Amino acid sequence: MTEHDTEAHPGRQGGYAAARLRLLHQERLTGPPLRTELARATDHWLGELLGPAPGVALVAVGGYGRGELSPRSDLDVLLLHDGTTADPGIAALADRVWYPVWDMGLALDHSVRTPAEARKAAASDLKVHLGLLDARHLAGDPALTAALRTTAYEDWRAQAPARLPELRELCEERARRQGELRFLLEPDLKEARGGLRDATALRAVAASWLADAPREGLEAARTLLLDTRDALHLATGRATDRLALQEQDQVAAALGLPDADALLRRVYGAAHTVSYAAEVTWREVGRVLRARSGRPRLRRGGGTSHAVQAMGDGGRGGRGGFVAPERIPLAEGVVEQDGEVGLARTARPEHDPVLPLRAAAAAAQAGLPLSRHAVRRMTGAAALPVPWPAEAREQLLTLLGAGEPAVAVWEALETEGIVSRLLPEWEHVRCRPQRNALHRWTVDRHLVETAVRAAALTRRVGRPDLLLLAALLHDIGKGRPGDHSETGAETARQVAARLGYGPEDAGVLATLVRHHLLLADTATRRDLGDPATVRAVTDAVGSAAVLELLHALTEADALATGPTAWSAWRASLVADLVRRAAAALDGRPVPPGPRRSAPTAEQTTAADEARRTGAPVVVLRARPEGTDGDGPVGVELLIALPDRPGVLPAAAGVLALHRLRVRTAEIRAMAAPAGDRPVLLLTWRVAAEYGSPPGAARLREDLTRALDGSLDVAGRLAEREAAYRGRRPGVPHAPPRVSVAPGGSRDATVLEVRAQDAPGLLHRIGRALEEAGLWVRSAHVSTLGASAVDAFYVTGSGGGPLPPEEAARTARAVQESLGG
Repeated sequence: MTEHDTEAHPGRQGGYAAARLRLLHQERLTGPPLRTELARATDHWLGELLGPAPGVALVAVGGYGRGELSPRSDLDVLLLHDGTTADPGIAALADRVWYPVWDMGLALDHSVRTPAEARKAAASDLKVHLGLLDARHLAGDPALTAALRTTAYEDWRAQAPARLPELRELCEERARRQGELRFLLEPDLKEARGGLRDATALRAVAASWLADAPREGLEAARTLLLDTRDALHLATGRATDRLALQEQDQVAAALGLPDADALLRRVYGAAHTVSYAAEVTWREVGRVLRARSGRPRLRRGGGTSHAVQAMGDGGRGGRGGFVAPERIPLAEGVVEQDGEVGLARTARPEHDPVLPLRAAAAAAQAGLPLSRHAVRRMTGAAALPVPWPAEAREQLLTLLGAGEPAVAVWEALETEGIVSRLLPEWEHVRCRPQRNALHRWTVDRHLVETAVRAAALTRRVGRPDLLLLAALLHDIGKGRPGDHSETGAETARQVAARLGYGPEDAGVLATLVRHHLLLADTATRRDLGDPATVRAVTDAVGSAAVLELLHALTEADALATGPTAWSAWRASLVADLVRRAAAALDGRPVPPGPRRSAPTAEQTTAADEARRTGAPVVVLRARPEGTDGDGPVGVELLIALPDRPGVLPAAAGVLALHRLRVRTAEIRAMAAPAGDRPVLLLTWRVAAEYGSPPGAARLREDLTRALDGSLDVAGRLAEREAAYRGRRPGVPHAPPRVSVAPGGSRDATVLEVRAQDAPGLLHRIGRALEEAGLWVRSAHVSTLGASAVDAFYVTGSGGGPLPPEEAARTARAVQESLGG
């Protein structure tokens, strides 16, 4: 803006700034009214900035063109001119508008074009064309804006067969890059699949007149995402679309929600609606484009190839003659038509309560999507009687046993509320987030994914029906008060009775849900050589048949959790535990556990040297990255040294000082000749946070200094942690929890520590155990994503397990020392 312009209109900028401040912070407007008023005030301001300008129009495009101006949104503006004004004059007009916007500190996406140039830019850039579809007149010559809109829509409809596939690929590429909004703990509200970009793409598809998105709930979902973005902008003061963890509680409060989980559930639900609408719409676009191209489609179940051209309820074939789409029967009242599963003309959902499950099972078995029209019709199906008839139960199991195709079918039913009608308990886990880095899905999707994984394991068990149901229900208690396994077990028992199972089968299902974490927890955190470990499993399952089911459920659950939750190492530990428990249940001799095996030659050599020298022996061995499926491992570390107090905190502290993250750790004592102290063997799998790990000599030197007190490990770690907190406050996490494992061992007390993984955590745990006067006989340390779950076999001064009351007091003391 020139000096003359500033002097001529001194109040424009200040007036808009005051109006903007009032709207954002004083009038307490929210939602669509806030966006509308903000857009209206901005329209007025920009119009005044342009002033009289013959042959020129100021046009809002994109989100601003839709009047959806969030607090920190860019202003997408086009200065359109008819070409009659010389370039210097147009440049001066542009400066008169652009510079005040920049002076206000607002983000501006601007362009200056003639109608011909705008049309050419749209032809070469899909994003430009999409923006023009939302063109809205702000100031100047309205005829220019009207002509631009008319041309943009005419071109869009004419070019839709070529441009819609390009738009779909843009959406898919963005989803690959940003992920699926409803499964992300820090989602991008705009770019992720199911976000605002996808909602805008659906508007563009509708504008093509080739297909239209499902309207039910879509506008409400889009509005919720916009409202959330507004609250995020106001909370952060930044133009951000990423709903970061540290802002979620503040955004939730601004929207009147109780907490961040409630916020995420609403956001996930909205994203689910958008994602499903996009899936249905793009499927329809593909069908219409195939019909227009006259591409032949191979008939299912026969060898004759013929053209099927369908759009809506019919299509045109031959030389312009009308042919009805082929309808292939799949089940009673269910047909396949044009690549989707729909209802037969004779189907009467209001009189056929099993129809939704029958149609869903048929669709999943055929690997086809459920027609949206069919799903909508089935919302009016009659309620199933209680208990369910056998056919309903069988169709549910057929659906779950279909494997991967069951996911899309289940979600189609879920979108229209049919799942919650069939299983009312489902509503409580629907779209529920899981704040655990291991989990890649929400609770509801994880349950379906577990059933998918279980379907591949049904040949291993005698009761595949109970395996599939246990997979679907194993986390049904999440989000309710108390232990989700215990709560879920009672819920599963009730569901089983409603489905028509007898008390015995309902009891088995409840046992599977109650103990679905038992095998993985026990195998990775307990001493398999201790008879108490096996007894804990056999007491819980009660029979070989239940053990068999639990083994398969454990694998399916882990595989459905995420890529780091299951590995060859974990699988082997669980399999060995199952093998030993099965022997005990059958009355056969229990084979020896792997942790009771004789020391290796390398361990024996290291132990002999440590006993002879009285000093630590350190051996490093490089490991290929990710060989056990637990992420980067890098180095296997063996430490041998004569048993003495302080070994665990000293060794863990030295590793933390060298920025080595402990992935797994085991501690065992080797028996010594009479008169000699036992030698402790510490086997660690560690990964360097960055760079290369230090050499064995450096680690041995620092460990020696830590043990004799010349290296202040605790002080050095505290200084580093204080400096880190000063640079980055971080996100609050759940406090650590220390508990006594009941019946964990006959020779020791087992303390289980669960905490957020952090540098120096194992050092702090070791110090806490030492300060409590405990002797660590063995330890089983594992890191699962961002969580550390460690088990320590400890004894008191007398060398035996702690009395129950003392064990409980000790657990509380250790928990308090860790900040819990």
